[in-house]
Amino acid sequence: MSKVVMYTTGICPFCIMAKRIFDDLNVAYEEIRVDKHPEKRQEMMKITNRRTVPQVFIGDRHVGGCDDTQDALRSGQLKEWLKEAGIHV
Repeated sequence: MSKVVMYTTGICPFCIMAKRIFDDLNVAYEEIRVDKHPEKRQEMMKITNRRTVPQVFIGDRHVGGCDDTQDALRSGQLKEWLKEAGIHV
């Protein structure tokens, strides 16, 4: 299983922005499409207590949505979390 997991939908612009962050960092991620697998939305909601996508995880750490991911990138925290998870950035 990938160390970065993202719950997304196919048409969500915030999902596209969040995926672009990891693409730009050359970090692979597992994408779980909740629009194609509605049961996965229920799983996501149970884990995060949130309904919105994207929901981003690095290892066991719940980063949050797109804004949270962008904030973590700007602060440098995202790269630290990736390194802690053993992902080379």
